[in-house]
Amino acid sequence: MVADRIEQEILIDAPPEVVWELVTDPEHVGAWFGDAAEIDLRPGGDAAFTWEEGGTFLGRVERIEPPRFFSYRWARPRDTPPAEGNSTLVEFTLTPDGDGTRLTVVESGFAALARSEDEKAQHLAENTRGWTVELDHLRDYAARAGSPAR
Repeated sequence: MVADRIEQEILIDAPPEVVWELVTDPEHVGAWFGDAAEIDLRPGGDAAFTWEEGGTFLGRVERIEPPRFFSYRWARPRDTPPAEGNSTLVEFTLTPDGDGTRLTVVESGFAALARSEDEKAQHLAENTRGWTVELDHLRDYAARAGSPAR
């Protein structure tokens, strides 16, 4: 059976209020997570994340608790609205850590995908690698942005 979740954590040298902007404001998200983003930041709001090479993946905002928690559900395959059996839940938890922020990202729901076990395992592996790359991009972007929300 395929694992159900990915959990990764990074430390960002910026306060939670700044990191919140980086993970919820579409202009910032599109700078570190793919190539473009649209986020209607309210529960039930639509989201879209676009990679020039990979297409657009649609999402729906689930919960927002500024500046500590943000979650959305996103679907695969691309250009498909999230629904039961085709989507996973992504949760960002921001915790103060000294002068910075510990950001924990959990993506769950892989076991419930309406796919073969091999396809679920591939999706989990791809997203595990993807989060490693994207969170490195976020850390680099935060350092270059120099606390853009201030």
